[in-house]
Amino acid sequence: MIDVKQPGASSSWFSSFIGRDSLFYLILPLVLYLLIFYAYPIIDMMSRSFFDPKFTLKHYIRFIKTPTYSNVMFNTFSIAFFSTIICLVFGYLIAYFLTMVPPRTSQIVIILILIPFWISILVRSYAWMVLLGRNGILNQILMKWGLIGQPIPLMHNRFGVFVGMINVLLPFMILPLYSVMKSIDKDLIKAASILGAPPWKSFVKVYFPLSLPGVAGGCLLVFIIAIGFFITPALLGGPKDTMISLLIQSQVEDFVNWGFASAIASVLLGITVFLLVIYNRLLGIERLMGN
Repeated sequence: MIDVKQPGASSSWFSSFIGRDSLFYLILPLVLYLLIFYAYPIIDMMSRSFFDPKFTLKHYIRFIKTPTYSNVMFNTFSIAFFSTIICLVFGYLIAYFLTMVPPRTSQIVIILILIPFWISILVRSYAWMVLLGRNGILNQILMKWGLIGQPIPLMHNRFGVFVGMINVLLPFMILPLYSVMKSIDKDLIKAASILGAPPWKSFVKVYFPLSLPGVAGGCLLVFIIAIGFFITPALLGGPKDTMISLLIQSQVEDFVNWGFASAIASVLLGITVFLLVIYNRLLGIERLMGN
């Protein structure tokens, strides 16, 4: 007798093979990559902060008790906080605009928003130095228009840091906001208007609460990225604008103190993980980019 196989037998076996053994071998390089280049450096960094060479907490105690380092931590959080607030204001307006315009227009604007991702942060920081310098383009324009009599300091201060950081961080606020806003049913706003609510009340009572997941996601992304900023504060800021990343760099390059630098970095990592855990408990990490 002729052995007749069912048409789906071979394809079913192939799918089973692909789904089990091959999937494992496809994922294995990625797992090894993460273990070698992410997990191992983090574990090594944290071990350096606790062992010097024996177990000790002196690096963390030094960081907590030294007023200079407390001021650097305060600078880091204040700069990150106000950068997040400014990005939220501008990002919310831009994301709202994107939901109101035709799809073709919104696509063009989104492309313009994404273009800076393809430009190095270092290049953008140097560009701002050209614009904000004492003899920079902006000061020359203001003097030419007669608005100022002499160049004003727009760089090596907190203003320069905010300008450079907001330029980098704004897309990280716009994208989560837009992904949430575009899914909001506009008929709800119309229903509120039909029921007699003025436009501002419809926005406050209906639209804004529905956009809060995007607000939370954008603020979390921007704040976490901001507290780890390095290049922009180094180039556009002054001595009073030193952030924690610059402190880590100085401990490694100037003092070769890997233990203390690792302790500072571990504190920064702990704060980041804590913020992610809180966000996950409140909203769920899957909503970070609007599901």
